Formats: sequence, C-alpha cells, structure tokens
Amino acid sequence: MPATPIEIHRSEIAWQLPAEGITVRIRWFGLCVGYVYVNLLAPSANQPQLNAILTLGAVYALLDTLWGVRGKVFLREAPLFISLMEAVFIGLLCWFDQGLDSPFRFYYFLSLLVCAIRYSPVVTYSTFAFHSVSYSVLAVQRGVGDQQDLLSYFLMLVFMGWVTWASTALSALLKAAGMQLSILNRELQDNQLLLERRIDERTRELQQSQALLVQQEKQAAFGLLAAGIAHEVGNPLAAISSVVQLMNRKPLEPEMHDRLGLIDEQLRRIQRTLRELVDFSRPAVKEATTCDVHDVIQSALDVAKYYKRMKGKAIETRFSEFRPLAHVVRDQLQQVFLNLILNALDATEEGGTLTLETRCEGEVLQIDIIDDGSGVPADKQSQLFEAYFTTKVTGTGLGLFVCRSLMQQARGNIRLVESAPGRTVFRVQLPTV
Repeated sequence: MPATPIEIHRSEIAWQLPAEGITVRIRWFGLCVGYVYVNLLAPSANQPQLNAILTLGAVYALLDTLWGVRGKVFLREAPLFISLMEAVFIGLLCWFDQGLDSPFRFYYFLSLLVCAIRYSPVVTYSTFAFHSVSYSVLAVQRGVGDQQDLLSYFLMLVFMGWVTWASTALSALLKAAGMQLSILNRELQDNQLLLERRIDERTRELQQSQALLVQQEKQAAFGLLAAGIAHEVGNPLAAISSVVQLMNRKPLEPEMHDRLGLIDEQLRRIQRTLRELVDFSRPAVKEATTCDVHDVIQSALDVAKYYKRMKGKAIETRFSEFRPLAHVVRDQLQQVFLNLILNALDATEEGGTLTLETRCEGEVLQIDIIDDGSGVPADKQSQLFEAYFTTKVTGTGLGLFVCRSLMQQARGNIRLVESAPGRTVFRVQLPTV
C-alpha cells in the first residue's frame, strides 16, 4: 500500500532528527581533525587565519548542536545557503593552507556526505555544483602547474561527483527503509491497539456470561429450596385446612366458628404466599411474550413484600392510565424490577418511601424507581453497572450488571438519572408494542 502524504511527512521528520545527530558528529570530527592538523601536525605561517576560519566553523557547529538538542534543524529552510557557505569555508581553508593539495580538500567529501544525509538529492547535487565551482576557483587562483596537477584537479571533481552519487543513493535507500519501518511500526501499533480492544471486549463478554451464569445458578438453587419448602409446608397446611373446614361444619358456638374462619383465612394466606414463592422461583421462561408492564411491576412488589428490608417503608405507585405493553421475557423483566426495588429498599431508612412511576413518551415506556435514601456517591456512579462492583458490604456486584444485560437483550436500557441524599432515580426504558 503506497504511503500517504502525511505518512511521508512524518517519516521525513522522523528521519531528519536522527540524521541531525549524525551530521553534527561528522562536523565536530572534521573540526577536531582540522585543529590538530593546523596546530600540531603541520603548523604554517597562516596558522592564525586557519584557526580563525575553523573557529567560525566551530561556532556554526555549536549552533547546529544546540538546535539538535532542542529537536530542531538549524537553518532547515535554507539548505542551499548552508551549502554555499560550506563551499566558501572549505575553499578558504585550502587557500590559506596548500591550495589544491591541502588536506582540507577532503572536507568537500564530508560536506557532500552530510548534505546527502540531511537533505534531498536536488540539494545534494546543487551542493556538488557549489563545491566544484569553489575548487575550480581555487585551481584558477593558485594556478595549475603541470599535467599532474591538472589530473589531480579532474580526479578531485570526479571523486566529488562519485561521492555525491553514492551518498545520495545510500541516503535514499536508508530513507526508504526508515519510512517503510515507520509505516510497519505504526501498523503494528494499530494492530496491537485493535488486539487490546478485542481482548477487552472478549473479557467483558466473558464477565457478562459468568455473571449471568452465577445469577442463574443462584436462582436455580433458590427455586429448588422454594419448591422443597412449598412441598414440605404445603402438605401439612392442606391437612390442617381440611381439619379446620370439617370442624367448621359441625354445630359449634358462633364465636368458635369465627375463630375457625380466621384460622382458615390465615392458612389460605400462607398457601397463597407459597404459590407466589413457587411462581417466582420456577424455571425461567426464555421466550419473549407481550405482557403488561404494570402487572410485572406488581408481581415484583408482591415478592418484595416478604423481604425483611420492606419493614417500616412505604410503597407508592404512580402508573400511567395507558396500559403499557412490551414484548419481553417476563421473568427477566420481573427480575430487573425486583432487583431495583430491593436496592432502593436497602438505601432507604425506616419510614422512607419508595415510588414507582410509569409514563409513555411516544413509543418508549419509562419506568422510574425513586427512593429518598442516602444516594450513591458521585465518584462511584460511573461504576455502578460494572461486573462485581458494589457499594454494599455484603453485595456481590452482579445485580445491576445483570439488569443492564437483561435490558439490552430486551432492546431497552437502564441508567441512573440522578442521585443525591434524599432522592435517587433509576430509569428503565422499554419499547412499547
């Protein structure tokens, strides 16, 4: 896949900064060798002039180094000006030293190498032209003595041309490899991020499946317990009820008949409670049906009234006049409402009030579960629907997580609308039929 202009620009920037470090080192190497040559190896009458020229080069190299430390390129927008100054700089060194035979002539090669590393081939070949002119002017001014000098002059130009071509080709190869590596590295990072996202998604799906399985196992165990209790308690109750009815048929005092009627009424109440318990704990039906949401809420309230946390707390229902029908799995919806009701009761002190409101807005049914309890701390509200997160000491952290999962299956949603001391509102939204 071809690189985009943005990728090319980024690759050029990524290339220039490491290249800057290399070129700075090459410049300092050349300057150090020059100082050693002028002051130790071959001192000459023009030593002060040569040291002054080298010092000017050192000042430029120092500025170049400082810009490189800051992550920038000195005079980045004027490469030809730099090439021209280098041509003049090297020409002056050769002029004050030994002319065409000066060792400083090899600085032309270093300059071309630096230019090829730093800039484009056009700039590098332009630099070669400047250096050829500089060396040619030096040859004219100092004079070409014999055929050997003329041969040396032409060989120098040939070598400069060869260095220009070779360094440009090598630099282009390195730049292309660097750009390709940069693109591959970005693709690798993108794939790594994609893999991490997929792992997170699979982890959340696994947590959700695990949470639903735990909830189903709990409900199944509760169903077995409820069925056992109903069987063990139901049979004795049926026998007692039969005896009471037989006794009530006999001629007894009116007061005794009243008492027997009261006993029979309480026995029926216990049997009705057992039926509600068995109905709630029966194996869940997974098939979606059209049901009255008000009936589902009332069923959840009928179950919740047997919990001890209901003691001393009032329940208010403000149902809309419209009969709300929804195509859902009834048992799952009842489980959602029961969990929200019990959570609200846990958060409400004795004497508090739990309110359930329903209203239709277009094709959406909204059910608000409102309590006047302590509320949810603001720093924990964003985590309420995460698996295994709970604000209760004995909570499992699965209730709201499972509720959200069940609502998503029903094409609805559940969210915390507001929470503060004295008022907390959870809202369930369902599409109406």
